[in-house]
This record gives sequence, structure tokens and C-alpha cells, in this order.
Amino acid sequence: MKKNIQSDEISKILLEKKRLTKFGLYNPDHEHDACGVGAVVAIDGKPRRQVVEAGIDALKAVWHRGAVGGDGKTGDGAGIHVEIPQDFFKTHIARTGHKPSKGALAVGMVFLPKTDFNSQEICRGIVETEILRFGYTIYGWRQVPVDPSVLGALANAGMPEIEQILIANDRDISSSEFERDLYVIRRRIEKKVLSSNIQGFYICSLSCRSVIYKGMFLAEHLTNFYPDLLDDRFVSSFALYHQRYSTNTFPTWELAQPFRILAHNGEINTLKGNVNWMKSHEIKMVSNEFGEHGPFLKPVVQPGSSDSAALDAVFELLVRVRGNIPFVKTILIPESWSNKEWMPKKWRSMYSYCNSIMEPWDGPAAIVATDGKWVVGGMDRNGLRPMRYSVTDDDLLYIGSETGMVSVDEKTVIQKGRVGPGQMIAVDLSNGKLFYDKDLKNQLSSLYPFEEWEKNIISIRDMSRTKELNIHPYKLEDINRRQAVVGHSLEDMEL
Repeated sequence: MKKNIQSDEISKILLEKKRLTKFGLYNPDHEHDACGVGAVVAIDGKPRRQVVEAGIDALKAVWHRGAVGGDGKTGDGAGIHVEIPQDFFKTHIARTGHKPSKGALAVGMVFLPKTDFNSQEICRGIVETEILRFGYTIYGWRQVPVDPSVLGALANAGMPEIEQILIANDRDISSSEFERDLYVIRRRIEKKVLSSNIQGFYICSLSCRSVIYKGMFLAEHLTNFYPDLLDDRFVSSFALYHQRYSTNTFPTWELAQPFRILAHNGEINTLKGNVNWMKSHEIKMVSNEFGEHGPFLKPVVQPGSSDSAALDAVFELLVRVRGNIPFVKTILIPESWSNKEWMPKKWRSMYSYCNSIMEPWDGPAAIVATDGKWVVGGMDRNGLRPMRYSVTDDDLLYIGSETGMVSVDEKTVIQKGRVGPGQMIAVDLSNGKLFYDKDLKNQLSSLYPFEEWEKNIISIRDMSRTKELNIHPYKLEDINRRQAVVGHSLEDMEL
């Protein structure tokens, strides 16, 4: 009877949220958050148990960054993003009677509707169909061991059925191609489930490189709820962690972080404009990488996404195409550059190009992000969120929203500092190399001929030089007509 009362209370809260949204007293566009975020990275790129344990300890240390429900046990959300421990999952596959393939397997972390068993089966069928459509083999589903006793009443009432689907790369393609296929598969699955009007379905991660464990528990209960993370075979070369504090939102299991690529501390103040710009970009969005599957990727930003989820969705799309996560950060969250005459010319040309193809997602924002090959920590141009780092002599990088999240012997520290406004620090896991901001931007600005491309960019300030630049001049009445079409009023022009 007690459980039914709790469920009824949750239903009442959700109905009240819908009522307030409808009549204007609550607007999800105004939701913000302020969280604890960070990463632990093995600079040599070699998986080790120490990284996972340090990430767990760091997450538990930022418990004060997260909100706690009235029941004392429900959190706004916490989680960790780690490399897939291949031996751990292959051992499980062998126990089920299958013979694991030699290559890296993929793991999908899936939230299914908890009590609607018919919807569960429909969702499993959609997931399996889309994976098989791409020619991959499914080893089966694994029910993730969990301990709901650590959850509060609110978190328990909304808890999904949590399962993992294990997939073989028997097509023998590169991890980048496999990862891109898995991204398309996930988007196709999401579209199909959405069209079936099923609630409570969410894919935390579907990847051949990494897996995400998250939920609406307190940070200190991560390993209690997910005992998988206590297994010594759970090793990783990186661990991204996040503790959510949602100041003006209704927490859900889906909105817990990390997301598929990043974990974010702060707010995106330009969110409404950025989402609208993405809608306009979708009209002309074409990529040979996705072929006929392009329509399944739209809308890029799903309705109802938080600011962090919206940024993550765009981040993920560009990473799947560009394949270089520091460059994607440069495109989406650039530093302030237009009035910095001291900045190297090739940097300015790179930022000029980025500015011409994508609008900056400005915060205050601090992010840590990974695509399984790179891990990057970065700040937006305003620099209003803290991000510190330490490098130790055992080849570990610690990045976090505050110092002291992981107990580190000062004798082992060989470098420490902070990530400033617009700056980055990154690790190339494939080559085992650490990059500081200056070296990273020197490398990125040499990726393409930005200085040549910049010659094709015409600034509004240069429009008076139409003859010199061989630009067709607009007549005054044509300019006025165009201004009226885009909504510029006389007041706009005067002020």
C-alpha cells in the first residue's frame, strides 16, 4: 500500500508539472543547474583499475554539489562514464554459452519502462531489429545488477528496468565506423520508439568504446546501486563523472549526467537561440558519413532536452562527422577572439571559420567530454565556472570543478593549474599524449587551410568595399526589403 501511495504522489507531481507548463506558471526553457563535474584520465591510454576507483572517489567527494530530495535519499542525478571493460563483458558472454569474437564488442546501457511489460518487449524488439538491420550479431540482453534499497521513494517510483545489450563487431570494420553505425542505430531506435508513443525508454549509451552508469541516487551510492563498478575487472583509461544540482527543474533518470559525449557544469545562456539555429542548419545538413540515414538524425536536439542534453546532442553529431573532439569543442564553445590582436593569425583564421559555420554555445559552462579516443576538459569564453587540473608522475590527469576531489600525494604532482576562459586541456588516448591549450590550438589550426578559407568570408564591415572585393552591391530599397523580411524594425536599426 505504501508503494502505491508513493506512485500516486509521483503521478500528481508530473500532472502538476504539465498543468503549470500549459498555463504559463512553469517554463522548461528557464531551467538551469550547477553541478560537480570532472574526469580522471590515464595519459598513456592504458586501462587501469586505479582510474575507475579515483573517478568513483571523486564523484563521492562532490556530494555537496548535488541536491537531495525530501526523503533524504533521492538525488538529482549522478553517474560515471568509463571505457568498456572488454574482459568483464566477454566473461559474461562466455557464461551464457556464446563464444565472444576477438574484436571489441559494443554495449548498450538501456532504460526500459519498469512496469509495462508489453512496452518493454516492444522496445527490445525495436532495438534488436535495428541492430540486425545493420548486419551485426547480438549476444543477448544482460540484466544489470542493482540495489534499489539505496534509492529514495521518489527515485524508486520512477526507476526504469535497467538492461544491457551486447553486440559483436563481426563485420570487422574499424572502431570509428562501428561507432558511427551505433550512433545511427540509436537514433533510428529513438525515432521508432517515439512513434510508438512509449514512455520511459532511454538509451544512456550505445558504443563500442564506453559505457555509462547513472541514475537518481546520491553520488555516494553509485557503487551500492551498481555493484558492477566494484569488480576488479572493471578497468578504464578514463572516468568522467558528474553530480547534478538542478535548481529549477524536475529531475528524471534520463537527465542524470554524464550524457553520451560530455558532462557539463553550468548553464547555456544562449540555449533558445542555439536550438533555433540548429533547426535552420538541419535544412541544409548533409553528410556522406550518414548517407540515407540523415533524416533519422533530425531533429538533432530532441524536444524537452535540458541545456546540457541539447549541447551534448550537437556535440555528438559533430564528433561522428569530424572525428576530433577538441576541434568540435573549438567550433561549439570557442574562446573570445575577435578583439585579441595578439592572437596568432592561424588561430584567428580558425576561429573566423568556426564562427561562420556555427553559433557559439555560451555559458557559464565547464565541460569534460570524451569520444573514447580523446578526453577533453574545457571552458566557455566567459570562464565563470571553475576547472582545475593536476598531473601526477604515475601518468594520471585529474580534472575537476574544484581541487581536492581525489586525494593525491603532493609529492607525486608534477604539474597543476586551472583551465582559463575558452581554454582546453586534452589527452589523446590513442597516442598516449597530453596537450595543453597552446599546443592543442597550434595543432588544430593546422588541420585545414583556414587562412585560405578566410579569404572567402566577407564581413559586414567590408560591404562598403564592394568594388575592391568584387561584390555585387545591394540597392538601398533591396536592403530595406531584406531587413523587413527578417524582422528588423526601424527601432532596431536606430538603436
